[in-house]
Amino acid sequence: MTVPPLLNIVKRLRPQRIPFRHLAQRSAVAIITRQGKHGEEILFIKRASRSGDPWSGHIAFPGGKRQNSDTSIQETAIRETQEEIGLDLINQAHYIGRLPDLVTRRHNEFKPMIVSPYRFQLTNPDNTMTPNHEVASTFWVSTDFLRNKDNQSTLNWSPFLNMPSLSLTLPCFYYENQGNRHRIWGLTYRMLMDHLDISASETFKPIEK
Repeated sequence: MTVPPLLNIVKRLRPQRIPFRHLAQRSAVAIITRQGKHGEEILFIKRASRSGDPWSGHIAFPGGKRQNSDTSIQETAIRETQEEIGLDLINQAHYIGRLPDLVTRRHNEFKPMIVSPYRFQLTNPDNTMTPNHEVASTFWVSTDFLRNKDNQSTLNWSPFLNMPSLSLTLPCFYYENQGNRHRIWGLTYRMLMDHLDISASETFKPIEK
């Protein structure tokens, strides 16, 4: 039996929470899993195309910015999921845990925003979803596909549109679904990797209805 490194054990006990996070803009996402026909699957959304939105059309997890009415950042993930895809995580899912906070930038601004990912498992894998105007589509990806290193790829990304020569090589996944080729990268990729790393030591057990 392989004993996980001490750092991984500590991360599972208490996810990394960025100091002074209450002073920054906050947002949260829901990483939702289900037991599909061929094993565990993870839910992704494709954001709707909107003019002026730097993340227009990107692949993501359901979620968004915290509102003053939210009593906690976890409630933000639950509320945003309900609004974006019509899933009631309180009554239709089991809460698994929280992943480490990540820092990104606000839309159209070079100001920091802290994203907190929360993990949920659907109690009924056949729950239907009703995307709102912010979401173009939803799709599920097998965990086995995402754990297969042969499916890993890379992309060249330039943070400055007027300086394409200053590009970075970033890891990503390309996934074909109903004739569409989706690219999973950036912040979503980082949160996905954290989820896969932590869930690797867990035993997936379908929840009784």
